[in-house]
Amino acid sequence: MPRQLALSLPVAEAMTRADFFVSPANALALATLDGWHGWPAGKLVLVGPAGSGKTHLANIWAAEAGAVILPAADLAGAAPDALARWGRIVVEDADTLAGVREAEVTLFHLHNILAASGGKLLLTAATPPAQWPLSLPDLASRMQAAATVHIAPPDDALLSAVMVKLLADRQVAVNPQVLTYCVAHMERSLSAAR
Repeated sequence: MPRQLALSLPVAEAMTRADFFVSPANALALATLDGWHGWPAGKLVLVGPAGSGKTHLANIWAAEAGAVILPAADLAGAAPDALARWGRIVVEDADTLAGVREAEVTLFHLHNILAASGGKLLLTAATPPAQWPLSLPDLASRMQAAATVHIAPPDDALLSAVMVKLLADRQVAVNPQVLTYCVAHMERSLSAAR
């Protein structure tokens, strides 16, 4: 029987629309991103637990909308007017900037500049904005007013598809019976699938 060798090589995860498996757990999120021209006030918060597909969806939207993706940590000390020149921006893990005053101030101004210029702002987060412990009341009110879409917990088909994709990204072949067993006995989350 042939053996696979485990080599410590970098993994390039595919983040295109073609690599995204649509299921009832994420179909509404994808459809909402596809309707980005009509987002209320030009902004959307994409909420889901770690590993649920937020980054993949953000990459799909960024590729199709011509947006730039920024980690929330990069906002501290950044110039909002320079960032706003992109016109369409994703802020990943936006809930993690709560309590970092410089980052909150940048997001507040960035939000206002994009809103005034007709730009688009997509924020990803593990929790809805009402749960973010923001120190700037004006930023908190703007984030809480944002349209929000949630990624639901994964079903069996999504767990299987994600595991197949993750294994394919690593060029690992697995017997389908192993996947069936794993899906039936694992924690019901995409982070567990990773």
